[in-house]
Amino acid sequence: MKVLVDFSSTHDRIPHSDLNLEESILEIWDQRLQQKPSLFNGTKFRYGGHAVHDMDDPNQHTVVCLNLGLTDYRTFVGTNLSASWEKFLVPSEDDSKRCQHTSNPLGNGAVVETADRNILVLQRSHNVGEFPGYFVFPGGHPEPGEVGISSHQHEGSMSESAVINRKVSQEMFDSIIREVVEEIGVPASSLSNAVFIGISQRGLNVRPTAFFHMKCNLETKEIHQLYSSAQDGYESTQLYTVSRSELEKMAAKMPGCHWGGFALYDLMSKTVKDI
Repeated sequence: MKVLVDFSSTHDRIPHSDLNLEESILEIWDQRLQQKPSLFNGTKFRYGGHAVHDMDDPNQHTVVCLNLGLTDYRTFVGTNLSASWEKFLVPSEDDSKRCQHTSNPLGNGAVVETADRNILVLQRSHNVGEFPGYFVFPGGHPEPGEVGISSHQHEGSMSESAVINRKVSQEMFDSIIREVVEEIGVPASSLSNAVFIGISQRGLNVRPTAFFHMKCNLETKEIHQLYSSAQDGYESTQLYTVSRSELEKMAAKMPGCHWGGFALYDLMSKTVKDI
């Protein structure tokens, strides 16, 4: 599946008309800062929906276009992670409209298969902000800073927008490789090209995550050895290498978006040969 990006301020969050609700975003952030002064308000890509285009030529891949804007961690904490997150939603069957007032930073996750056909799963540290102790696939976020984006100041001509869109699209794939390398400890050279398999949005606080599939040419034993010195190993407490059937049993202890990622992988594996 080919992935295009439409990066534009038109996909940014729309402030809510309820001023008290809007003011609560900064209030919640200030409270969190008092509890944890080390918090950093980083810029993230905001997921504003997608469009799928089926090509007339059977030899061409289906094209998906991700609509991305900008948001930040502070707004995420004050909308999606707020106890009042549902108040930010608009009644609509269109998710982009339903979530127009939420931050919705786009996360990423990878279903990684080892050479001996196991799947890599991490158990999150109890020191992380979201879902401590839960099972997750390796992942994180594509980063605007990696492609030199801090605002929409570069919006201009069609040619400039096209260049930025290509850079952001490439960051979707580069970032998930980085996350696997940093969290698992395997070298990038051991990983196949990442294949985009879809977007999963969990029911709780409508958090969206882009999922990818890739293969690692190392076997389980060697991967466990490398994990012990992983750069971001502090984010997790243990690495599991499990079969598909074992992974299904972990469902109750996975965030909804990650279980959705497995469902996307399972769907792909049933429709594509040699997975």
